[in-house]
Formats: sequence, structure tokens, C-alpha cells
Amino acid sequence: MGVNSNRVEHLACPETTLRMHAELVVMPPLQIHNVCLPPEQTTFRKLKHSLAEIFFPDDPLYRFKNQTWFRKFILALQFFFPVFQWGSEYNISLLRSDVISGLTIASLAIPQGISYAKLANLPPIVGLYSSFVPPLIYAILGSSRHLGVGPVSIASLVMGSMLSEEISPNEDPITYLQLAFTATFFAGVFQASLGLLRLGFIIDFLSKATLVGFMAGAAVIVSLQQLKGLLRIVHFTSKMGIVPVISSILKQTDEWSWQTIVLGSGFLIFLLTTRHISIRKPKLFWVSAAAPLTSVVLSTLLVFLLKSKTQEIPIIGRLPKGLNPPSLNMLCFSGPHLAVAIKTGIITGILSLTEGIAVGRTFAALKNYQVDGNKEMMAIGLMNMAGSCSSCYVTSGSFSRSAVNYNAGAQTAVSNIVMASAVLVTLLFLMPLFYYTPTVILAAIIITAVIGLIDYQAAYKLWKVDKLDFVACLCSFLGVLFISVPTGLAIAVGVSVFKILLHVTRPNTMVLGNIRGTQIYQNLIRYRDASRVPSFLILAVESPIYFANSTYLQERILRWVREEEDWIKANNGSTLKCLILDMTAVTAIDTSGIDTICEIRKMLEKRSLQLVLANPVGSVTEKLDHSGILQSFKLNGLYLSVGEAVVHISSLWKAQP
Repeated sequence: MGVNSNRVEHLACPETTLRMHAELVVMPPLQIHNVCLPPEQTTFRKLKHSLAEIFFPDDPLYRFKNQTWFRKFILALQFFFPVFQWGSEYNISLLRSDVISGLTIASLAIPQGISYAKLANLPPIVGLYSSFVPPLIYAILGSSRHLGVGPVSIASLVMGSMLSEEISPNEDPITYLQLAFTATFFAGVFQASLGLLRLGFIIDFLSKATLVGFMAGAAVIVSLQQLKGLLRIVHFTSKMGIVPVISSILKQTDEWSWQTIVLGSGFLIFLLTTRHISIRKPKLFWVSAAAPLTSVVLSTLLVFLLKSKTQEIPIIGRLPKGLNPPSLNMLCFSGPHLAVAIKTGIITGILSLTEGIAVGRTFAALKNYQVDGNKEMMAIGLMNMAGSCSSCYVTSGSFSRSAVNYNAGAQTAVSNIVMASAVLVTLLFLMPLFYYTPTVILAAIIITAVIGLIDYQAAYKLWKVDKLDFVACLCSFLGVLFISVPTGLAIAVGVSVFKILLHVTRPNTMVLGNIRGTQIYQNLIRYRDASRVPSFLILAVESPIYFANSTYLQERILRWVREEEDWIKANNGSTLKCLILDMTAVTAIDTSGIDTICEIRKMLEKRSLQLVLANPVGSVTEKLDHSGILQSFKLNGLYLSVGEAVVHISSLWKAQP
């Protein structure tokens, strides 16, 4: 058995187009190697290996090998509770950085919590509750050092829109609140289950392209919805599409209040200006971080001092003081609304999980450490389950809070504990100060926050790099904009699945040619110095061969044969005698794929053409051997490389009389 030395791994390409000099090189006699079968394994070992690759690609138990029982116990604590991993090395210097960053994000979390609760049609106090308990739990269970935990705009919007279709938050606020807590519980159960069962690949069905479109569409809808507060419209549509929202705004012009418009527009301009300053000069991140709380304080003082002249401006009113009241008794596991609570929980759970893990990995990459996706799922899931029992709704890692946390110099998850402590002080002592806070300022804060979700550069990059990804992004964006947020999310998932199916069922095939003077075979269209080999048609398949694409591949390969024969007739070339199928990129094959190979071979034999397989991977070779198809290929039907196949078969033809 020989060693395969003909495969070349492309590591780096300095230019987009490679051009090879056509030089006649005298090649040494090429050694023909045998194709080896993989080592024999029992079915149990194969199944064990496959399951390990699917569910444990990171081998999470490698740290426990060759360790004492006590050391294994310590490693287990660190594995399930990352706080024990970094807590042993914690010091005063780290605490100083975490306190500064924690207080900084608290100044952002307090007004955001109140605003996002309003976005979910929940009492403002629930937003503050959700910024207290979940961050404490995440600080113990989470693996990210920079993730700022709390309510997020997209999950708040989706929860508000889905639940309000079932129950009106104004007509039946108690039932609506029960559904919100129940949906949060199911979101946590779903998230924790994904982490426990290591099924995180499910959230990967929301591709980056569809998320870019979904978030942009949701940001536009959220911004338009906030015009209700900026204009002080009382009778406003409950629908989320852009058409009914704009129609409702234009129909209720008699309800517009110039006082609210002036106050809201002034602070909106202030917030957008501070955001622009922080984007242009990242060192001034604290400007935009402090702007929401500053706006709340200034607007509250303004309304309080001019309360006799600003009676038309709605205010938050009384907010209850104290810690989170228990809400376990408000969870509903039966009744007519259970289905919508479960559906809302799963959808908001997927969205918040996707955002949280993406944000955590983004900042982990900047600081060169790793975030465990499965641990994050369990941490986010457990904090939502605990939050649902303590008057909190769906929370996750917020991009805006995490960015402020990172820029403020956070070193560990203690910054979340500091933030939660600041929220605790607010809940216990400062709630009366929010009585005169105008609701219009909350609308301005929401608009400023969601505008950052509209990523023009990412959409433009999608257009430049992959038109199909851009179409997926556009479909998701338009679905949210013109139909509804849940439907837009369904379209986003549908487009992502369709894209996967398209790649699976219509894999790429290409004709290979020989780069003169070498034993290298590459795409004829891509490489100008690649030329056809007389009497050979060399095809490469860049996909597994199984039931979903076997019929297509059979038809496409026979079409390649027909087109090659037409080309030979038009150019007076040598008669086609052999089809070589390069299976380097065929990573798997099933019984349908094996039947397809058999059918192609029989059809080619009827046309006096020989089928040759080149470089099949181990698992494919093993299945072909077990199916008995390799015996039908005889001695000259299977080769280690295309080059060896061409040389050997050509020599056999020359040896024939």
C-alpha cells in the first residue's frame, strides 16, 4: 500500500487569479498506489464516534483525563460554575475596573429597562426587575466576561407583538402579565434544554444574512411604533406592519401634541448626537452610555418644574418600591392561552439566545478568550427560568450594554453584579424620582437604541459577496416590514432552510483539466493553463452524494457527457472513452448515492464508456466496498488520484494491440 502524496492542501493564495507557466517538464514515472479501506470498526464504535462528533465536537471532558478525584471535583465545579474558575484569581485591581464598568452600564440599564418593558407592553417596573435578578445568576453561570445582561429590544418587541394579538395589555393586564412570565419560563426551559442536550446548532438556522434583514426590519417597525409616544397619539393600531402603523399615524393628526413633539424631538436629537460622537470617537463611549440616564433626569426635572404648563405630556407615574416580588404563582401551565405562551417563549428564546451568544463571542474574540456556547445556553436559560419566578421577562446579552461594558474596561462578570446592585439601590430608594418622567423620553431612548440594529454596511457586503444571502436578507426585512414581526422571523428561517436545501440538492459539479507539465487537475473555466485530456472527461463533485441530490447528479453527469461529446465533434477531438469522477470533496454517500453510481456506470457502459472513481474518502470507500460495487469496477476502476488514473489507463490503452 502506498502513501497518498499527490493531494495538495491550498493554504494561501496571494492573488485572486493564479496563472501557471506552460513549460514542458519531464516527469518521472508515476507510481500507481492502491486505495486503502479504513480500519475495521464495530457498529457500536462507529455510532459512538458519530455521536461524539455531533454533540461533543469540543471534547468537554478532556480536562478530566488522568486527574485525581479531588481535582476532578474542582474541575467539575469550574465547568458548571465558571465563577470558580476566575474567582480564585480575582483581586482589587480587577474589582476597580469592574465597579467602574458596572456603574457605567447601570446608567444605561435603568432607562433601557424601563423603555424595553414599555416596548413589550409591560409595566415599567418589570424592566427594572429584569435588570436585577438575571445579571446575578449570569455572573455565576456565564462564561463571558463582557456580556451585559438585561432586556433586549428585539425579544421585547416580539413578545409584545405576539402576546398582544392574544390578550390586550390594556383591557386585561393581569392575564397579559401572566402570559409574559409564562412565556419567559418556556423560553428559559427551551434555552437550557438546548445547552443541556448540546443542540445549539438549531439556532444556526438563523443565518447572519437573515438576522441582518430581520433586525433592520424590526428596528424600522419599533421606531415607527414609538411615534405614538413622540406624537402623543392615544388611539393607535396594535398591528406591527408598516402600512397600518403609518396609516394610524396619519389618521390621528388631531391627537398630536406640539409639547410632546418638541420635548421628544429635542431629546432624540441629543441622544442621536451623543451616539454619533461615541461612534466617531470610541474613547468617548461614556458620552452615549450616560446620555439615556441624563435625558431621563433632565426631562423629569423639566416636567416637574413646568408641570403647570406641561399637563398634556404623559408621565410614568407611581412606580412601586422594593425588591422583585415572587411570580411563581402567576405561571400558567394550562388554559386556552398556553399555546401562545409556549410559541412566544420559543421564538423569543431563539432570538435572545442568538443575540446573546453572538455578542458574547464577538467580545471574547477581541480579548482572545473562548465562550462556551452550550454553557451560555444553560446560563441564559436558567436565568430566564429564575427570572420568570421573580417578576422578570425575557433577558439576554444586550449588544449596547456589552459594548459599553467592554469599553469601560470590564474584566469579569462582576460588572453585572455591580450593575444589579445599582439597580437594587434604585428599586429600594429611588423609584419616587421617576414619577414625573415623561413617557416620550422612553420612546426617544428606544428609537436611539434600535437604530443601531440597522446595519447598512453588512447588507452592502452581502450584496457584494453573495447575492443569494442578500436576497435572504431582503426577504426577511420586507417580511417584518410589511407583514408582521413573527411572520418576518418565519420567513427568515424559511429562506435560510431553502438556501440550505438549494445547496444540498443542487451541488456544484465541474470539468477538470490538466495544468500542463504537472499532475495537477483543476477547473477548466477557472484556470487558463488547464487543458482537456484526450479521450477523458474528468468531473469533480463538491458535495456528499445522497438521496436529496442523487437524481440531479445523475442527470447532470450524463449532461456533461453529452456536452463533451458535442465539443469533441465540433473540434475534431479524440473519441471519448473514459469518465473519471473525482470524489475528493464527496465526504459521504448513502444507499441512494451508491445506486446512482451503479446506474451511471451501466449507462456509460451502454455507450462504451468506462467509469473510474478517483480518491474517495475512507467512509465512502468503505460503503462502496460493503455494497459490492467496487468488485464491478475491477482493477482499473478505482485510483488514489486523478493523475494516477489518467497515466495508468492511458498506458493500458497503449499496451492494447
